[in-house]
Amino acid sequence: MSARGMDYLEVQGLSVDFDGFKAIDGVDLTLLQGELHFLIGPNGAGKTTLVDALTGLVKGTGLARYGNQDLFALKAHQIVRAGIGRTFQTATVFDELSVLQNLDIAGGLHRRTWRLGLPRRGVPAEVETVLETIGLSALRDRPAGILAHGQKQWLEIGMLLVQDAKVMLLDEPVAGMSAEERDETGELLQRIGRERTIVVIEHDMEFVRSFADKVTVMHAGKVLTAGTVAEIQADERVQEVYLGRTADAVNADPAAVAAEAVGEEG
Repeated sequence: MSARGMDYLEVQGLSVDFDGFKAIDGVDLTLLQGELHFLIGPNGAGKTTLVDALTGLVKGTGLARYGNQDLFALKAHQIVRAGIGRTFQTATVFDELSVLQNLDIAGGLHRRTWRLGLPRRGVPAEVETVLETIGLSALRDRPAGILAHGQKQWLEIGMLLVQDAKVMLLDEPVAGMSAEERDETGELLQRIGRERTIVVIEHDMEFVRSFADKVTVMHAGKVLTAGTVAEIQADERVQEVYLGRTADAVNADPAAVAAEAVGEEG
């Protein structure tokens, strides 16, 4: 690991086995701060399993180093405290609690245990800032359960922000969103991503084309290729593996490659 220290997550030789089935097979990734990095691939490519391994939900082997710590040597709650946060395909917020209460509970991650039961005086400054960042200040006292789908996703991202997560692993954050919500989400990720490492699992290629700085294409548990959207669209391996066509057949319409090359994660 270089002297840059905390500004990237390095993955080397990551493998995940399920009863002899190799779901992830020797994956190498370098995930940089300030870069919106998208993981794409068809059903069963291993995208979500990779994130599960990095967050301690499944056992991975190899090396996953961040901030001079090997994530594979830590338990799931220790990984969270190390600054690694994730979202799921379905937002996991407390529906019966207000937006503000959800954020305040998430912010309690870094408060000393003996202080958690004490009454709070006002709204912490960091929570106020996050409310503004995610665009939910006007809904702060509303129950999270009545939020629109996109707003729940923003709230979940906000919960990672108040935890001061420096690495955010987001699993299909714009699934089910309107075009307007999708664009607002992309702009939000661009704003908060300047000082964080953000990795997005996605199959909405319009969203990928609009906001990705780098794209990693996964296939059968391995990295097939990585690069810009233009580079992966033009890559013959992507064309052949995902479309089953010859390169000549798809070169006339490279946008079709990206539109068809991605399915939902299984």
